[in-house]
Amino acid sequence: MAAFIRIATPEDAPAIQAIYAPVVENTIISFETEPPTVAEMAGRIQKTLEFFPYLVCESNGAVIGYVYATKHRERAAYQWAVDVTAYIREDYRGKGVGKALYTALKGMLAGQGFYHAYAGIALPNAASVGLHEAVGFKPLGVYQQVGFKLDGWHDVGWWELQLQPLDLPPRPLQPFPEFIKTAGAGTALQEGTALLRL
Repeated sequence: MAAFIRIATPEDAPAIQAIYAPVVENTIISFETEPPTVAEMAGRIQKTLEFFPYLVCESNGAVIGYVYATKHRERAAYQWAVDVTAYIREDYRGKGVGKALYTALKGMLAGQGFYHAYAGIALPNAASVGLHEAVGFKPLGVYQQVGFKLDGWHDVGWWELQLQPLDLPPRPLQPFPEFIKTAGAGTALQEGTALLRL
């Protein structure tokens, strides 16, 4: 298969860093101001995978996009919520890669037991807003002029996605290294990959 979605590894760090660095250097999309090194990116991938999904889309042997989840907040009552982030290589934007990645990620997160995902989007960013709303995110509100970068103050909008119906009480979360051994992980990857039309 020419294009597919798989679980990231630290060895993907050079490709992921190459996608992310121009976003940091040249845009307000990321509020980081210095691009992480390849080594730093490898460490981030490894740390994320200790509990959360980190996925890449590979096409003809090259990583063309990635998506991952992180803890939403530190306090225990927030543990069933995550923040999510996706970046697509510039020459593959607008081709459905983001939707495919998010579809796989949603299946992974629901399978682990998470209930809500949140995405912060530096505004304006019509492409990112369109992607998130296309996969089911709903707008929540805007942090106005919350970040200063590239000589200006910028808003960040927040979007929310309910991953599955709420349980009372919520079921225990399954760490990602355990979840990837289940059939649900394979199903999520297949559902995302099935959407690729590259």
